[in-house]
Amino acid sequence: MGLHSLRFQLVDNEDSWAARRRQRRAGWLAETFPRLAEMSVLDLGGRVDTWLRAPVRPAHVHVVNLEPAPAEVPDWAEVDHADACELPSDITRRRYDLVFSNSVLEHVGGHERRLRFAAAVRTLADAHWVQTPYRYFPVEPHWLAPGMQFLPVRARTMVARHWPLAHSPAKSHEAAIAQVLWTELLDRSQLRHYFPDSTIRVERLAGLPKSLIAVRA
Repeated sequence: MGLHSLRFQLVDNEDSWAARRRQRRAGWLAETFPRLAEMSVLDLGGRVDTWLRAPVRPAHVHVVNLEPAPAEVPDWAEVDHADACELPSDITRRRYDLVFSNSVLEHVGGHERRLRFAAAVRTLADAHWVQTPYRYFPVEPHWLAPGMQFLPVRARTMVARHWPLAHSPAKSHEAAIAQVLWTELLDRSQLRHYFPDSTIRVERLAGLPKSLIAVRA
């Protein structure tokens, strides 16, 4: 209970250290795109709540996620239940000012699906902002487990099953291995491969690269 409370203080609380980092990143986004308040944004894998808390809210946000849509959606937003790697034609026919994605690329399911995700990002808007945790930061960010990403699958599954700092420890072996196999952190070479014409921005913690952001403004 004590360790899970520690996770709440570090990551999950709206006043947590991680929440402050997310707000700082939102500030970078607004600085990078000075017209953000006038833009139409496609958010792949995000949530409307992210934009409710943002220091600058776009004129229109279209959220695409595999999660069920919230019961209430503000008039400046729309939400679709869809796979960002296999977007339906009614979305691919549209154009946006900016495609945004935060901590999604590492969960889409392998190299071939990451290629499709990146192709959609580059096709649907001239500008994009795609953030993903950096593989070689010493602490795995989803479980807050030091070095977990470097372990064999069996060991990572054990961590996912029992590590007390996990957001929601898996209730079975099958659930744990699914979480592990659907989480694949990327390095700079990979992100550069998916977004060859983008600037790769590095977010640091204590001088160490913590996450990478592919930006085209």
